[in-house]
Amino acid sequence: MREEIESIVGASAVDERPVHDLWPHGIMEGRAGKPRNRVLVARPVERAHLSTLLQLAGANGFNVIPMGGATGVCGAVSPSIGELVLDMGGFDHIIEVDETNLICRCEAGVNGMTLEQHLNQRGLTLGHYPSSLPGTTVGGLIATRSSGQESSRYGNIEDMVLALGVVLPDGTYAAPRPGLRSAVGPALHQLWVGAEGGLGIVVEAVLRVHRLPEATIGNGYAFPDLASGLECMRAVMQAGIRPQLMRLYDAEDTTFNGYDLGAGECLLVIATAGLADVAKAEAAAVKKFAGDAKDLGDAPWERWRRHRFDLSADLLKAFLEPANTFLDVIEVAGTWTVLSELHTRVKTAIGVGPLALCHFSHAYEQGCCAYFTFGGSSETEDGARAAYEQAWEGTMSAALDLGATISHHHGVGRARARWVADEMGGWVWVWRAVKEGIDPEGIMNPNSIGGVP
Repeated sequence: MREEIESIVGASAVDERPVHDLWPHGIMEGRAGKPRNRVLVARPVERAHLSTLLQLAGANGFNVIPMGGATGVCGAVSPSIGELVLDMGGFDHIIEVDETNLICRCEAGVNGMTLEQHLNQRGLTLGHYPSSLPGTTVGGLIATRSSGQESSRYGNIEDMVLALGVVLPDGTYAAPRPGLRSAVGPALHQLWVGAEGGLGIVVEAVLRVHRLPEATIGNGYAFPDLASGLECMRAVMQAGIRPQLMRLYDAEDTTFNGYDLGAGECLLVIATAGLADVAKAEAAAVKKFAGDAKDLGDAPWERWRRHRFDLSADLLKAFLEPANTFLDVIEVAGTWTVLSELHTRVKTAIGVGPLALCHFSHAYEQGCCAYFTFGGSSETEDGARAAYEQAWEGTMSAALDLGATISHHHGVGRARARWVADEMGGWVWVWRAVKEGIDPEGIMNPNSIGGVP
């Protein structure tokens, strides 16, 4: 197989090595001695390469896994022996920035931070800032249905995608459709937003961009408890304010982040943005919604800005390097009426070690995402894995019981595969039909939502 692949992309563009994303469970397995699979990795640079490689896979029955920055944390990039990984880093061109119509066209391998800096130089922003942005690619953000720190203002990745260019599993190309919005059938490109490489390969994206705000006003407030902080967030969103950032830390996360507040107090960091007068007016409205909460000034906002990308792959790997340790993050989301109970139940589930934190961000008029971090150590590797799995089991059960989603923006991969059908319900049959219709040979990423059993 290697010789045939080399004949398509060139010998220098093919190598064999272990490949994996940042799924903590996989890192723990590797630490415990389970060897990483060595697989073929090809780096195509032309669309024709992709078409030919997929046709080769269909004819020979091997799986293909597209790979962006490999910063995912759910095991969607965890190939088995005999599978082919496609490193999409060669598709790294920013094709066009239309400053009049606020549209950007770029290839899927463009680095997320590189794109943002390119836009910033023109007074523009995509407005998509996951903490992993420096290591991401546009295609990876799309594949995982990503959300960013400024989503309450700019939306999530699906709100930014106007059109996609996709190489289908049979090698044919579906070019981006025109228009800001079309009533000529469903927006079919949205099937690939969150498909984790299970339906084909995203090659090009047409994205909605925004002008940078004239002013941004950030502030911190200390609430006496979590419930009052959540109520403030709900009031802000339902009043029509779209903050650039709104992040509420529970009491444990507030302390963990180094804020010396009173016992049980919860920190809210919030920023309004836009025209200077608008940002100022919205900041004043936020202060009213905060009520009797302590006004901490702009120091929490400035501190957050300095550390917004500190959650790195290196830190995750460093924490998990010692034997018998475990660490992970789980993001779920629900309506305002269930968030308090969701928080209570999940904090109980993840309380298997000394680290059990939560912050709320990515807010909507209807509800919000709750982002949990848990970690600790055990006397044995088996004990660490058992605690880790207990936390996941309890969290997924709590989310499903309360009608919350089991994933807000990290995707599915192998981490959540067991619970996909529980959340999808009858829609799982629709998804299976889509998968079988687009990829009848089943060659695309088997560890994706597209490969749900």
